[in-house]
Amino acid sequence: MPCVISSPSTDSGKTTLSLLISCWAFSKGIKIQTFKVGPDYLDQQQLSSIGQPICRNLDVFLNGEEWVKESFFKHSLKYEFSLIEGAMGLFDGLGSTTYSSTANVAKLLNVPVIFIVNARGQVASLLATVRGFREFDSELLIAGIIFNNVNSDRHKKLIKQVFKNENIEILGFLPTDSKITLNKANLGLISPFDNGKAIDVEYFASFAERNLDVFSLTKFLISPQKKIFNSVSFEDFKIDKNKPIAIAEDKIFHFQYPETKEFLNEIGIPLISWSIYDDEEIPDEACSLIIPGGFPEKYADHISKSRKSLNSLRKFRKNRFIYAECGGMMILGDFIKDENGNNYKMSGILPFRSKKSKLSVGYRYIKGLKDTPIIKQNQLIRGHEFHYWEIENNLYEFDLRKDGHQNKLSSPWKIKSWETEYKNEGVFDNKLHASWIHLHFPSSLEVAKNLIDATQTDYSKDS
Repeated sequence: MPCVISSPSTDSGKTTLSLLISCWAFSKGIKIQTFKVGPDYLDQQQLSSIGQPICRNLDVFLNGEEWVKESFFKHSLKYEFSLIEGAMGLFDGLGSTTYSSTANVAKLLNVPVIFIVNARGQVASLLATVRGFREFDSELLIAGIIFNNVNSDRHKKLIKQVFKNENIEILGFLPTDSKITLNKANLGLISPFDNGKAIDVEYFASFAERNLDVFSLTKFLISPQKKIFNSVSFEDFKIDKNKPIAIAEDKIFHFQYPETKEFLNEIGIPLISWSIYDDEEIPDEACSLIIPGGFPEKYADHISKSRKSLNSLRKFRKNRFIYAECGGMMILGDFIKDENGNNYKMSGILPFRSKKSKLSVGYRYIKGLKDTPIIKQNQLIRGHEFHYWEIENNLYEFDLRKDGHQNKLSSPWKIKSWETEYKNEGVFDNKLHASWIHLHFPSSLEVAKNLIDATQTDYSKDS
């Protein structure tokens, strides 16, 4: 049965260990299906960058338990090995609860946990830490442990002595090594799309061979052979195959789940890539546009000079549907102010400026305020936020009619986190939806149907 890689806290080496195992498997010609707990784009991109199958997200809060189980068994069934990378600390989930935590996913899928622990400056205290986590939830099996930052034979020997009577397999000791250290930025790891350091697969594989008990690890990688997933009926979706959807995807915009494109392809909608970074015009045949999240603030100067793309976006806005998430919304505004205070002109479709602020991150409960292209009045859905930038001026209830538009912008929904009250968020009109919120459409078919209906609508009468 495959395992979940977890740890006592974030920044303990979960992604590094997952990459070491994946690179070792790749070097042996073994395909390994990786998964990532939580709504994570950056770790998932790293795990997808080394020649292995695309990494998949497993998130109980966003996707629901049944979708998580179906996705896990459906995709792991295709390959000999599977591996799940956890998120944060083992029991950290929604707010102060363990719901949607790595432990929640491990128990849901009935898979063991391999613990990676930062051993720097510790010996006997490591045993207290591991025992505490094992005793916190007796239904969870922590079956093996790997120690990070172990840089001498003496340190290794002392740890073995401390754990000699503990019923847990020691599966490796990882020394500190700058060659396997992953670069980080504001939102986490630097994406391989964003000039991040490429993974040296050969070195990672060799490092794993030297420092991990890869033979013992393999028994925790064997893919399950369950077939519990069900096919989804798409009879309610009205599809016109002559109405393709364009998706912004390049080194600027890449925060999207692979399942979204797969889902749209599966129901028969043609997809077209559009690159703002390459200053491309939106293809004429595209009848709607999706702009996912990304890092427009890092490329604000470059975007401002991509005149063909921005002019094309303004033209597209007049009579076709646009769906924009997070960073995708930022280029719909007037300006982006970078970290140095420089303002860069964007498309000017929406009347706002964006600037850096404090981090806004976490799961969000969402309730529809009225019928919109994405959500219906009083409909309840779930999403997540992860951004440092904010809208500088009040955008809500801004009347665009004074600028010659026919419609008035307002918020499509109100959102709340675990500990806050509801507040209005995002903007929409009949052919635009823009918000900080990231959604997972394939696991919310009702919302997906709303999106697809919007992309299939003829807006030419509004031009």
